[in-house]
Amino acid sequence: MRVGLFIPCYIDQFYPRVGAAAVRVLRRFGGPDLHLEYPEGQVCCGQPMANAGLPHESQPLAETNLKALSGFDAVVCPSGSCTSMVRNHYAPFLEGHPGYEELQAKTYEFCEFLTDVLKVGSPAGRFPHKIGLHNGCHGLRELRLGSGSERNVAPFDKVRSLLTNLEGLTFAEPERPDECCGFGGTFAVQEEAVSVMMGKDKVADYRQAGTEALVSPDMSCLMHLEGVLRRGGDQTTRVLHVAEVLEEATREP
Repeated sequence: MRVGLFIPCYIDQFYPRVGAAAVRVLRRFGGPDLHLEYPEGQVCCGQPMANAGLPHESQPLAETNLKALSGFDAVVCPSGSCTSMVRNHYAPFLEGHPGYEELQAKTYEFCEFLTDVLKVGSPAGRFPHKIGLHNGCHGLRELRLGSGSERNVAPFDKVRSLLTNLEGLTFAEPERPDECCGFGGTFAVQEEAVSVMMGKDKVADYRQAGTEALVSPDMSCLMHLEGVLRRGGDQTTRVLHVAEVLEEATREP
């Protein structure tokens, strides 16, 4: 299987360790039949511009990514937010473009690719920490990585399932597990006060549940929550992408 790795611009700039962890995990679980490539022509997904009401600035980015990411058996992205932009919000920019529907169908969020395509299940490994698992709104409500506490459906959680069997790992159980962290991309800039209040509420909820490490498939949410933690004087709580947890837990000694 030929897989194109789509790395969000903010991960490339601020969290390259997450991209490296995703590569190691995909190679570890994909085996010799998975051929991972990084298409160098890729650019920002265009979500910040679209959310800011500037679709004309998203258009060339979507067209560039279509060109860069076409031709793979699958495209994998370690961000629910950016994956959802390609899958659910590129239509106004790419409808009718050759290859758009194929790109839409073959673009997967990192955890989704592990569970749905590679059929990883619940891998064995060791991560002796009590984690607070934060499923971002885009992953939960636009990609349906989990059932969500507000829906009357049979419960499931693809992200949690990947971590369930890790030795020593326990889950902190916040009172409002699926509540937005308050980031929301440009929302955090345009509505700074509300965003900070939501972040503080979220951190307090995880803290009362005994969280030792805050974990998410979306570094954008974690960037906001880590800022709240550190500015509040907490310099010790680990903040990790799911790929980093899997990489550390399943690494050969």
